[in-house]
Amino acid sequence: MRSDGLPIHEVTSISGVGFGFLALIVGVHRAWITRQEAVARANRMLLSLAAVKRFHGAFPHFVDASSGKTIPFAKFDDGGDLVETALLVQALICVREFFGGQATAEIDLRRSIAEIVEAVEWNWFTREAPGPLFWHWSPRYAWAKNLPIVGWNEALVCYVLAAGSTAHPISPECYHSGWARHGGIRNGTKYLGVRLPLGEAYGGPLFLSHYSFCTLDPHGLGDAYCSDYLEQVHAHCLINYRYCRTRYSVEDAWGLSACDGPKGYVVNSPTEDHGIIATTAALSSIPFLPLRSGQAALRFLRWRDGALVGRFGLMDSFQPSTGWVSGTHLAINQGPVVAMMENYRSGLIWDLFMNATDVKNGLARLGFRQEKTGERTGLREAF
Repeated sequence: MRSDGLPIHEVTSISGVGFGFLALIVGVHRAWITRQEAVARANRMLLSLAAVKRFHGAFPHFVDASSGKTIPFAKFDDGGDLVETALLVQALICVREFFGGQATAEIDLRRSIAEIVEAVEWNWFTREAPGPLFWHWSPRYAWAKNLPIVGWNEALVCYVLAAGSTAHPISPECYHSGWARHGGIRNGTKYLGVRLPLGEAYGGPLFLSHYSFCTLDPHGLGDAYCSDYLEQVHAHCLINYRYCRTRYSVEDAWGLSACDGPKGYVVNSPTEDHGIIATTAALSSIPFLPLRSGQAALRFLRWRDGALVGRFGLMDSFQPSTGWVSGTHLAINQGPVVAMMENYRSGLIWDLFMNATDVKNGLARLGFRQEKTGERTGLREAF
């Protein structure tokens, strides 16, 4: 969307649709829209999704919003995208759990969701079990993209959903040898005084700790490779914050992630810094750094007399050194802000997802532990 709320083009990302579903739940919970309005909109969205061509149950990355036809994302990528599909499915599971009533519209909604969720052939995307899941498959290029889904990145929920599938589950070995690389996922180094349990140096772009953890609750969550996933996501956000404090002159402005840039979409991180701040990255970190996130929001709202404010809130990004401001709102960045703010306030999205039977089964099969922590505490906001 443009800053005035008008669409830029007809390209729709499937993960963005997923985050839109999560926003409907929050809208009902906060009485912004009625339950009936949300169910009606969700059913219309599901009707559109049903018309989209899928590839062994997986949706493409981009579709045309009007026709539902696949729009190629990149070379060799004109077919199924398993991670985009997972980010949609995680949201559909939350919708299914939230709208559990016996009204006809809600029953129809759950039936439509089941048809999508149960059709994803997760195990087929291993190519040769018990290897890793693979990100892409195309009927034209087959596995030419050749991108295994290995950690640490935004795709943890993909393995949880695949392991918990009733129709097409993967084996736990796919997780251990693929995602975790038999322990190669571990880090343990300190960056800017903060120990990072998993992943690449300095944590990478912030969306890596946002997309899956919009639904997966890291509190009390651990497995063979990370005893405390709250420590992982908190450390990632804190390292990003501390880096930006040393790099940028705008006080309290932080958040390096994938976002709009002067020359197009770009991935930003402490190790690949293009000088562009993603406003949504700091806001989506609110469950893990609530004070720093709130301070950033206030700074963004006041920056240059409201230059970052558009019709749907803060614009996607800006470049402090030049004064450049994005003219767009991106669904894959805006959506996590809504979900994470609600998780910070009530834990609603986390509770819906973590209480779903298929999610519980997936976590159990992969060897995750879920400790009861009472209130969601344990966040550390030291500078």
